[in-house]
Amino acid sequence: MRIVSYNVNGLRSAMTKGFTEWLQTDPADVICLQEIKAHQENVDFQQFDKLGYEHYWYPAQKKGYSGVAVLTRIKPDFVQYGSGHEQSDTEGRFIRLDFGDLTLINTYFPSGTSGDLRQTYKYQWLDEFFTYLEELKKTRPNLVVCGDYNICHKPIDIHDPVSNKNSTGFLPEERAWMDRFFASGFVDSFRHFNPDPHQYSWWSFRANARNNNKGWRIDYINVTSPLKEKLKHAAIYQEVKHSDHCPVFVELAL
Repeated sequence: MRIVSYNVNGLRSAMTKGFTEWLQTDPADVICLQEIKAHQENVDFQQFDKLGYEHYWYPAQKKGYSGVAVLTRIKPDFVQYGSGHEQSDTEGRFIRLDFGDLTLINTYFPSGTSGDLRQTYKYQWLDEFFTYLEELKKTRPNLVVCGDYNICHKPIDIHDPVSNKNSTGFLPEERAWMDRFFASGFVDSFRHFNPDPHQYSWWSFRANARNNNKGWRIDYINVTSPLKEKLKHAAIYQEVKHSDHCPVFVELAL
């Protein structure tokens, strides 16, 4: 199974920049999208039908904001829209698909960049999500959790860890959550194969950051330990440019 996770920063905008043409290159069997900023009825989704993708949407109630979707050529056995936490679900941050004994979660973590109130909510969301995963693992141990986490885990994952030590997305409390997450039995699929620095998935629009590769690695496809031996390949597609993020990829031998 080939999986892509991609924050498109507005699906309709990405489609005007070649997103559908990129899909025609068959990048993956399952495409997990975040920050779609659209409802299905406002998107020319027939383009996805023609490429053989079924699609599942969980937009935010607020128009032009947040939202997740999954395009898949593999039919899921079960789909869950939302995690059951009201604010998260209102913002369209979670969708789960089961494929046999594998559970795929596509999620868009809150950013915290708009101030203390949202940063506080981000910590609440992280606690709720961790509790959800711990409970789910009891019955569904083979988990793939992909999405925009809005957190850089380690200094290698950010272009300037010193000046950003007090920036949301690289705060000690956020990084400690990532430590706890991986210690609970998750594997960073990208780092499993790629130990090298300067590999990022998001760049600011300011100061020509992308051309200078001054980025952050905040997009992940992480798997639980039982799937570690199934990992075949992982990559970041920095050359794909429909968004301020780029796609991240993993292949599992299932």
